[in-house]
Amino acid sequence: MGILSNLALAFKGGSPHKPQLSPPSGRFFYASGSGYGVQGGSASGQSYVALLRAAYLQNPVAQRCVRIVADSVGSAPLAGDEAAKAIINIAAQGTPLLSLIASHLVLHGNSYVQIICGADGDIESLYALRPDRITVETDENGWPKCYLYQIGEKINRIDAMADDGKPQIVHLRSFHPDDDHYGLGCLGAAAESVAIHNAASRWNRSLLDNAARPSGALVYDPGEPGAVLSADQFDRLKAELEASYSGADNAGRPLLLEGGLKWQGMSLSPADMDFVALKATAAREIALAFGVPPMIIGLPGDNAYANYREANRALWRLTIMPLLGSILDGLNSALTQWPSFGADRVDPLRVDMDQIPAFSEDRERLWSRINAADFLSDDEKREAVGLMPATHSSGQ
Repeated sequence: MGILSNLALAFKGGSPHKPQLSPPSGRFFYASGSGYGVQGGSASGQSYVALLRAAYLQNPVAQRCVRIVADSVGSAPLAGDEAAKAIINIAAQGTPLLSLIASHLVLHGNSYVQIICGADGDIESLYALRPDRITVETDENGWPKCYLYQIGEKINRIDAMADDGKPQIVHLRSFHPDDDHYGLGCLGAAAESVAIHNAASRWNRSLLDNAARPSGALVYDPGEPGAVLSADQFDRLKAELEASYSGADNAGRPLLLEGGLKWQGMSLSPADMDFVALKATAAREIALAFGVPPMIIGLPGDNAYANYREANRALWRLTIMPLLGSILDGLNSALTQWPSFGADRVDPLRVDMDQIPAFSEDRERLWSRINAADFLSDDEKREAVGLMPATHSSGQ
């Protein structure tokens, strides 16, 4: 490798000794207008768009889980450089930028943020691109060199790095053990449970459309072996049942029986009871795939107030904070490449833990322990809870 190539890699933050990566996985592909591209796929081999429609557009449990995580990430209080916060807080497509990024990461496993520069060459805005429209194009060693963004028949080519070495795309992705270039979303893991839950909902809808499960049956007993209702009698009885005794408006209405007819009640069989439990289990598995405690979305369980409070804290600790931390780390790394957010001036974006209600009890316990530590000075106590010493804050 020549000296010019080495210098170019150095200015772009690269290294001539980078390991060779595999080319992009063949499981990520494009078809015009279809928006295929699910990393890892599902057992049924469905595309990303098919999984997205089944889960987010049709399943209330999956949609609620995604919205809880994304809205929490988007509304989390931030601390850090004011200019960086102003860029991050610009709403894109009518939705907070962090919410869009979190939604893409949870559903698709990848989030691509395009950096839009103004006439002065500095950052003007950030825009979250749809991940299912993007394909990574690599160099001979397997490292990304540009991103292909397809809208219908048109493909836009966006270089990973500009001529001056600044990134033009921030690619955030979740861990994928079998792919060097694309992350792994939650849709594939939740696909089977979503299919079961949707099928159960369609089954229940069909029962309602057919006047729900019959509470009983009319049995004809003429008293003579082999005797049956005539065709006219059968049609008249069926029409009378449908018109006068079926549907929600006729629920509980008394039934008038003629000679030879008797009513035999029905109840749920053990198999029917298992069907109800199966739907509840599928809902819990969907919530598990998206990292949301079941009681947060109202699923049956130990829904006591104390348990709900602990579940909310676990949601923030185990799902929202790690996701938000990885997003902010990626954005901070990109923003420091520009003059307005240079590494020598920027106060990195971070989560203001003190402003999150879910951690209020943790803060109270911490402050109580620190306040009771008589061997610490006031300045040491302030530092222990993340505050500047009083001598610094007063300007001394």
